[in-house]
Amino acid sequence: MLLPWGTTSVLGQVVAVLNAALQPETDPAFNELVVVTGGAREAVEAEVARLTENFPVRCIHNPAHQAGEMLSSLQCGLAELGPQVESALIGLGDQPQLSLSATRMVLSAFESSGARLVVPSYQMRRGHPWLVERGLWTELLNLKAPQTLREFLNVHAQEIQYVDTDQTILKDLDTPEDYQRERP
Repeated sequence: MLLPWGTTSVLGQVVAVLNAALQPETDPAFNELVVVTGGAREAVEAEVARLTENFPVRCIHNPAHQAGEMLSSLQCGLAELGPQVESALIGLGDQPQLSLSATRMVLSAFESSGARLVVPSYQMRRGHPWLVERGLWTELLNLKAPQTLREFLNVHAQEIQYVDTDQTILKDLDTPEDYQRERP
């Protein structure tokens, strides 16, 4: 997340895209970005501190990050959000290729459909960021490994409002080769 990406970092690009999609300056319903840290905590927190100069972003630490699953990080993030927050957009910190239009499509579908879950898809494959309404948070917070977020989404498959977007919702940087191939 700290590698260079254009004029910023991988994480900086993700934060910039999510912030632009959320438009906190015009829509107070979307007003905060929370980065959940795990490994390299100090370095990521320093990057988030730098990003606060331009974006409404803050971070919290997931003490269970070494378990390796995204579930515990999602649970930390949800638990940190205040009672006024009605929904959460779940994104990946290693997804700098994410397009602004795909992210806006997810948010727009949530606002117009009233769905409890909105998930982007490309060629019948689910991606990120997806949006979950607060009424489902308790269920997410109560999941225990080896349960996964994929299982949660499968249980709620009939409730999902899918949004056909572009392929950027499927791209992330899992390996050094991914980074070298994708970097601008």
